[in-house]
Amino acid sequence: MSTTSQSESNSGSDSAPRKQKLTSGPGTLLVWLYGVMVVGAVSRSAVQISTDFGHAPLAYSLSAVAGLVYGFITYSLVRGGETARKAALVCCAAELVGVLTVGTWTLADPSAFPDSTVWSDYGMGYLFIPVLLPVTAMFWLNKARKAAA
Repeated sequence: MSTTSQSESNSGSDSAPRKQKLTSGPGTLLVWLYGVMVVGAVSRSAVQISTDFGHAPLAYSLSAVAGLVYGFITYSLVRGGETARKAALVCCAAELVGVLTVGTWTLADPSAFPDSTVWSDYGMGYLFIPVLLPVTAMFWLNKARKAAA
């Protein structure tokens, strides 16, 4: 075996593990959907905050937070690796808690939100993607961990 092929085989197994790819298969669709949600949430909140923040500051701020969370998850999925997978998993869990909390809150006390957020009514204004996306992403991220092991 030549020196070049020995170093190539060692670099893949012993010295530096390969970065876990999170954008293969269903991960590609997740990146695309999260990217769309980033654009939707950030643009919506930017317009609402800049034009009528006093009308519903909580709702508009929550939409901006949702956009930031979506952006971080998108970045983590594209970046790949175990650290990024763990960070994305934590963010998806936080996203799901936010969607369930805000969704329940908007149904229980509609007057608390004079205008809707991305997560209002469990994301009904976004075809329920905000409640389905973190569940799907957490499933995929756990499956990617098991596949890498």
